[in-house]
Amino acid sequence: MNTCISAVQHLRPLRGGAQSHLLKASDGACYVTKFQNNPQHIRVLANEMLATNLGLALGLPMPRVEVIEVSDWFIEHTEALRIELGGSRIPCRSGKQLGSLYVGSESPGMTFDYLPRELLERVLNIEDFPRVLVLDKWTCNSDGRQAIFWRKTPRSQRYTATFIDQGYCFNAGDWTFPDSPLRGVYANNCVYESVTGWESFEPALTRAEEMDANVIWRCAADIPEEWYEGDRDGLLGLVETLYNRGATVRKLISAFRQSTRNPFPNWPNAPRSVDFAAAKGDEGLQIGQ
Repeated sequence: MNTCISAVQHLRPLRGGAQSHLLKASDGACYVTKFQNNPQHIRVLANEMLATNLGLALGLPMPRVEVIEVSDWFIEHTEALRIELGGSRIPCRSGKQLGSLYVGSESPGMTFDYLPRELLERVLNIEDFPRVLVLDKWTCNSDGRQAIFWRKTPRSQRYTATFIDQGYCFNAGDWTFPDSPLRGVYANNCVYESVTGWESFEPALTRAEEMDANVIWRCAADIPEEWYEGDRDGLLGLVETLYNRGATVRKLISAFRQSTRNPFPNWPNAPRSVDFAAAKGDEGLQIGQ
């Protein structure tokens, strides 16, 4: 269960559409913080928490997410805590915000959001890119897959990828699933060249297909109701949709495989989609009990 921590220090504003800020919290850790009145949608906070918790349940390298309380006093006494909206600078909203644990070092040259191909091919956990594709297809991430790359020491020659920014899963604020072969994928095909078959997506693929509805609900249970505008029925419907979509993940990956990008050049045979819907169809859905 997520514990609510509080902001104690503003470190700096961050790049990106959500206009996040890096804050130090009462637990001593630093968090990339998205505010309720960000320019994208309030639901991106709910999306970030749910999709990240699902990703962690699939075994993917993602930073943990927390509810971080930002007080009126903290906003009033921190001039930098502003959002650019419609040509105006407005204060960030106080209350419960989404904090994603900051990954990497504050030292220059240690953390990047882009690597050239020659470095990207040597990322230590490059095999996690096909696995995170499972999450992005399952949740209909309507943005490109985002990652940051970090190294433990300045002498380290290779980087590790951590997957961030799940706010546009479930089609951002719409909570719909307009699937498309090229949605939710990483920009450079080289991260998929190790794929030789369905085993390259494991164990994330089987975990998504077989995840119990109550497990999905537990990933959503700690989301503050203001992040989804009090629409509990909508949240329950989202959980139900995710449960049912587990049976479609292979078909969605197959559609990407057959796209003009040809992302899996070392997968020799046309992938076969396995239908798991029948196995789930008679179980019924009882969540949140």
